[in-house]
Amino acid sequence: MTPPAVAETLDETPVHTWPIRVYWEDTDAGGIVYYANYLKFFERARTEWLRRLGLGQQGLRERTGGMFVVSTAEARYLRAARLDDRLDIRTRIRELGRASLTLQQQAWRSDPTPALLCEGTVRIGWVEAESMRPGRLPAEVTAALAGAVAPTTPAAFEKDVCA
Repeated sequence: MTPPAVAETLDETPVHTWPIRVYWEDTDAGGIVYYANYLKFFERARTEWLRRLGLGQQGLRERTGGMFVVSTAEARYLRAARLDDRLDIRTRIRELGRASLTLQQQAWRSDPTPALLCEGTVRIGWVEAESMRPGRLPAEVTAALAGAVAPTTPAAFEKDVCA
C-alpha cells in the first residue's frame, strides 16, 4: 500500500490523502461497499491525518485528558465502490473553532479512472474524557491545526483533488 501523503495544496491548505483497499468485509451481498462503511473509511483517514500532525489520539488523551468526538456527520453517495477497488480518502479542514472543527472528506476511486464516490462533512468536537463535557481545544491541537484551515469554497477542493 502506498504511504500516506499530503496532496498538493489548495490555496496553501494541505489536503491529506489516505489510501484504502476495499475488502470482502466492506461489501454487501451485491459486492458493493455498504454505505455506512464510507464513514468508517473517513474515520480511519481522519485518525491517520491527526497522527501525521503529531496528534495521535491515545497520546493526546493521556497528555490532555480530552478527546475528539463526532457531533455531526453527513454523507452524499455518488457512485459505488466495489470489491478490490483502491480508494483515496481525502481530508481537509473547512472550519476551525475554539472547541470543534469541521472537516470535508471525499472518497475517490483511484483505479482505473479516478471518480468521486462519496463526499461528506464531519464535525468533531473536543470533550473532557472523564466527564464527556465540551471543552476548548488544547493549545497543542490548535497550533497543529492552524496552518491547515481551508478556504470556504467547496468547489475549489474538488478541483484540487481531481488534478
